[in-house]
Amino acid sequence: MFMSVALSFGTFDNFHPGHASYLRQAFSLADELIVIIARDENVVIIKGKKPRQNELIRKKAVVHFLKQENIKGRVYLGYKNNFLRVIAKYQPDYIALGYDQRADEVKIKTIIQDLGLRQK
Repeated sequence: MFMSVALSFGTFDNFHPGHASYLRQAFSLADELIVIIARDENVVIIKGKKPRQNELIRKKAVVHFLKQENIKGRVYLGYKNNFLRVIAKYQPDYIALGYDQRADEVKIKTIIQDLGLRQK
């Protein structure tokens, strides 16, 4: 049986209802959700400031939410040196981005093409 996978990314600092909505919407795309938590040092690079909570606390909050909502999913810390390496590792069927997330679409499409994954 084919199981589709959605991949989502985020900092999830001080987990709030907006984060919950984003994860529910991401999960609605697929049978399983993989959530990548931004590493503390990457948050500084992306947002220009340190998160209020460290990456392990933020990860624990997301794991708790997925269990509470009965969302089939896995939660991992991202890579420190290559934000998009997780696409190659997990080869998701869908990539879910939040309203405030910027993505280098050309770079993502190149990775997808290089991996031989289908673009949707």
